[in-house]
Amino acid sequence: MSLKFSGGESPVDFDHRYMGPLYTDDHRAWRATLRKFVETEMMPYVDAWEEAGEFPRELYRKAAEIGLIGLGYPEEYGGTPVDDPMYSIVTAEELARLGAGGVNASLMVHGIGLPPVLAIGSEAIKARVAPQVLAGEKIHALAITEPSGGSDVANLKTRAVRDGDHYVVNGSKMFITGGMRADFYTVAVRTGGPGAKGVSLLLLERDMPGFTRTPLKKQGWWSSDTAALYFDDVRVPKENLIGEENQGFLGIMLNFNNERIGLAASAVAHARVCFEDALAWARDRETFGKRLADHQVIRHKFAEMARKIAATQAYLEQCVVRVKAGETPVADLSLLKVQATLTMEFCAREAMQIMGGAGYMRGCRVERIYREVRVNAIGGGSEEIMRDLAARQLGI
Repeated sequence: MSLKFSGGESPVDFDHRYMGPLYTDDHRAWRATLRKFVETEMMPYVDAWEEAGEFPRELYRKAAEIGLIGLGYPEEYGGTPVDDPMYSIVTAEELARLGAGGVNASLMVHGIGLPPVLAIGSEAIKARVAPQVLAGEKIHALAITEPSGGSDVANLKTRAVRDGDHYVVNGSKMFITGGMRADFYTVAVRTGGPGAKGVSLLLLERDMPGFTRTPLKKQGWWSSDTAALYFDDVRVPKENLIGEENQGFLGIMLNFNNERIGLAASAVAHARVCFEDALAWARDRETFGKRLADHQVIRHKFAEMARKIAATQAYLEQCVVRVKAGETPVADLSLLKVQATLTMEFCAREAMQIMGGAGYMRGCRVERIYREVRVNAIGGGSEEIMRDLAARQLGI
């Protein structure tokens, strides 16, 4: 990526990454396509979207047209099948250039809502849901977290009781990304006894009687339509059961590893955006008779940011190699997410320090990313849960 400065300097290439053999010509072609889309259809409007707290629904259809929504999904449902996590990394890197994680989270929310349907759902439910979602016509959210707890999925309390040809659902969900605008919801409910073996997945639709939503205001991710969901005797046809009754926990767990790769890739990409914007500022800003970048204390900040970003990127790509080889490195994927979000937090802080008041102003990518640090550290498995999971996997 090249930026020009007012001081008459030539463009400076900030992408210091080693682009090794994991990146192919196909990856580079996809990057070019997505970068053009981000620059023309998203970047000019992102500040307005953030202030409005939403983005146009039309963006889903436009993203589907370039292949973004369907990337990695079966061709029979309108997707573009690619069995390579490197595409997820490239996608995360290019979307991170917005510096607005809420747009990305809601635009790509089907990435957590749809996979359980495709993994364990019936052919009928797949054919009814997936084509509409992958065409950008419908929005598909995932509803697991509840007011009583988030990461403890096995102990969720929302209950579904069988009544003839329907399930009757009562309970609530909290902090649901895409919760206000979604058309389909993959909802985790309790159909059996306590623990993971009593959890099922149901497909709920937005206009079902007794299903209501309330928008939530947040510290960051302003463009994401986050909501609380309420179920008051919602009658759901038995055909909307995703997979087998009391087997829903498996459908949830199957997508966790892919989700954590995506979250880690997004976090380190946002860290790199902080590095780039702070570097552009430090090279152009003069203090005490010289460039800000020429002060040793500032140069050391950049060196430390670059070190953390490079180490995290290497860890990310190592995990991708193992996943492509058929491994399921749960411990490393858990620790990778921790590493990536800590790197994002560090770089957001240091970039804000370097940019000073300019970095604190609305409309600045660093300001937005700084506000979004915590949601990345908590969402998809908190740092504490990830460390504990890794420790157990390591036999500690």
